[in-house]
Amino acid sequence: ALPDEQSGLSYDELASKLGVTNTYTAQLLMGQAKLTSETAIKLQEALPDASKQDIEDMTTAFPMRAFDEEILKEPNVYRTYEAITHYGEAIKSIINEQCGDGIMSAIDFYCDVGTTTGKHGEKRVVITFNGKFLPHIEQKMDDNSAKSPRD
Repeated sequence: ALPDEQSGLSYDELASKLGVTNTYTAQLLMGQAKLTSETAIKLQEALPDASKQDIEDMTTAFPMRAFDEEILKEPNVYRTYEAITHYGEAIKSIINEQCGDGIMSAIDFYCDVGTTTGKHGEKRVVITFNGKFLPHIEQKMDDNSAKSPRD
């Protein structure tokens, strides 16, 4: 991972230079997302102290998109996980009502984190999930292009 602390840029500032979300920027720096060659040029310009080898590695390596379960002990991560699980059934129900039978993609997906000010002047966290809706299909034999494993 590249040390964003050395650049003096925030995730928002670096994301703006790269043309990606702040969450994706953090994932890039943590080795959790693949760097495209187009964005690699922008990253090298934004972080001139980053080694060319690190930048190249980020464009050629396939990221590990898993997580260490220990991260769930970190309070910010745990509370986010808790919010998703607490509201999960309601979120699912609303997605189904508004979109039909299916799921939100986590691959064709954007995540952005920011803040706003509440009505009492308090800082509030805003997390936006923007994922493509993927409808479940009826599995009709005539539509299946794979040869049957029973032939």
